[in-house]
Amino acid sequence: MPPDTVACWGTATSTFWCFGHFYKSYFWLLLYIQCIIARQNERIYAEGARKKGIVNMDKWAELRTAYQVAKLGTVSAAANALGFHRATVNRHIDVLEEEMGARIFIRHARGYTLTELGEDVLRVAQKTEEIIEDLAGRVQGGKTALEGELKLTILAGFAELIMKPISDFRAENPNCIVNLDASENLAKLEYGEAHIALRAGPKPDHPDYVVSNFAQISFNLYAHDSYIKKFGMPKDASDFGGHQFILPPSFGGHLSVRQWIKNIVRPDMIALSSEHVDVNFKAVFAGVGIGIIQDYKAKRYGGFHRVLPINEEWSAPIWLVTHVDLHRTDKVQAMLRSIKSARQEE
Repeated sequence: MPPDTVACWGTATSTFWCFGHFYKSYFWLLLYIQCIIARQNERIYAEGARKKGIVNMDKWAELRTAYQVAKLGTVSAAANALGFHRATVNRHIDVLEEEMGARIFIRHARGYTLTELGEDVLRVAQKTEEIIEDLAGRVQGGKTALEGELKLTILAGFAELIMKPISDFRAENPNCIVNLDASENLAKLEYGEAHIALRAGPKPDHPDYVVSNFAQISFNLYAHDSYIKKFGMPKDASDFGGHQFILPPSFGGHLSVRQWIKNIVRPDMIALSSEHVDVNFKAVFAGVGIGIIQDYKAKRYGGFHRVLPINEEWSAPIWLVTHVDLHRTDKVQAMLRSIKSARQEE
């Protein structure tokens, strides 16, 4: 860590002890400077700033005020939360917008709506607040209970892998709300869109991500008992005449799977196709057709029979991903422990 960063951190820590319970007023400035300067203005903010023509930004108090307006939706609510007069809040926003050379908010009768630049401001400030709250709890000797929201993101097809860890986490931290985004969207952790992401495919290479292996998921073509009773079991890879399939519209990055489908499955052989993995699974389970299912899921639900020989190419790694700035916070570490513990029990 550079000497100036060490000095900044030391100043922030000593100041916190001096101000005690007033840390939320003074510590915002000190810790924010530490977080931004020590990380070279935090790549995301710096890149966005350069695009918008912002050379320097030192309006930390104004940034905090704007964050409260964005979070609470009105100037009055922000003023009450900060203990400011409404005029002070309005002045802070005007100063910040003048500094950035662009609007942060769109004013309307019901309150304030964020512009694209305002969204960037909210993301940076939100992440900073989480770091502050976490460090404040540690300096005070640790909170007896974690609170607030924990955001997870994972592909819908693998969502059940995270349910036991969530249950264990909630049992230990009942005051925390888990927000799970089970979709194809890749949350940008650098923007605070999620605390933890479980991603399939190539290992994420973002310089600010902390990445570890979660699991290697294999899959195969399966027929359920309910299907076999009606249509029989294919004898081998050449015996698909008269059989019907359940397939999604595409298989993403699984080149070998896409090629196999292209070579074997004609359009008239597809009984049902859905972008929703749960719909496809339920269709295979109900015997509508045979389909590609994760091995662990076929074993868990029972009644499934593997149609093809095991193919090592038909697998995908799942990565556990956090952002370096939030990786050590208590909430993230608590969930990571639950995830890793659940995996060890399997």
